[in-house]
Amino acid sequence: MNNPRILVLGDGGWGTTLAILLCAKGYPVTLWSAFKDYARQMAKSRLNPKFLPGIKIPREIQISSDIEAALAGKNIIILAVPSQYARSVLNKIRGRFARDAVFLSVTKGIEIGSSKRISEIIHATLGPVKFAVLSGPTIAQEVALGIPTTIVAAAHDKKTRKTIQKIFNTERFRVYTNPDVIGVELGGSLKNVVAIACGVSDGLGFGTNTKAAILARGLAEISRLGKAMGARLETFSGISGLGDLVTTCISRQSRNRFVGEQIGKGKRLKQICKNMQMVAEGISTAKSAYALSLKYKVDMPITKEVYRLLYQNKSPRQVVKDLMTRKSKEE
Repeated sequence: MNNPRILVLGDGGWGTTLAILLCAKGYPVTLWSAFKDYARQMAKSRLNPKFLPGIKIPREIQISSDIEAALAGKNIIILAVPSQYARSVLNKIRGRFARDAVFLSVTKGIEIGSSKRISEIIHATLGPVKFAVLSGPTIAQEVALGIPTTIVAAAHDKKTRKTIQKIFNTERFRVYTNPDVIGVELGGSLKNVVAIACGVSDGLGFGTNTKAAILARGLAEISRLGKAMGARLETFSGISGLGDLVTTCISRQSRNRFVGEQIGKGKRLKQICKNMQMVAEGISTAKSAYALSLKYKVDMPITKEVYRLLYQNKSPRQVVKDLMTRKSKEE
């Protein structure tokens, strides 16, 4: 693509980080916020204290809450809003974007109710637009600080995924390509549910053995569901599968691991969410993932227990007991 002109929809930590990365490569970038006052504050201070504290936003990045003005002339539109708000944001831009625009999802979640992945929501809302997904083990603060990172650009169309690879690649941000959109989206979304389980383990004071078991069996669950939904199994052993899973389950900066840890320590979900600035996607995805496991008749015991933990107030210790005393089976 000649002369990429980029709009990032969503002023969270990841959206802001990608705007900064792309600006550093010389691309014209606009960062859209749903909140007028906060957009004005960021534009003045060149900081995003809620979602990316301590990182300066270059003056070259335009910051706006006017979605129609922000869309003008853009041919790369990055969706970086929480999954449960994706449909409403997409409805705002329907019919207002350039016909040749490429939509890029960097959102890791599955919609509650419909159990749709972001690509499915985009196509259902906007029609047959060009689409790609960018996903992998990417803690926003680390990327913003220039720490070496790898990620995957997935699209059915080879030209589209190569375009995204070229636009985002830097010497500290290495982009691989993959045609498996379903696998990359599922890996990025479902790992958040497993991360909550790992956080519960941390909160209960368990050790490395327990976390290793959750990681391994969690990956098995993700792979089983992915296969049933048409994904390639090898995707789940790659960067956007195992790589992202490990990062989210062990990082102290992981919001989903943090939620699980607080639950393991005896705190209520409602109170945990009230005190968080950012969205932990695993909370809503646990409900959608459990629904998908029932729809596709896939055994996902960790996902089922996380769902019961979050939505049926099951005690963390009872969850552990029930998982450990399930009927014996082969791996």
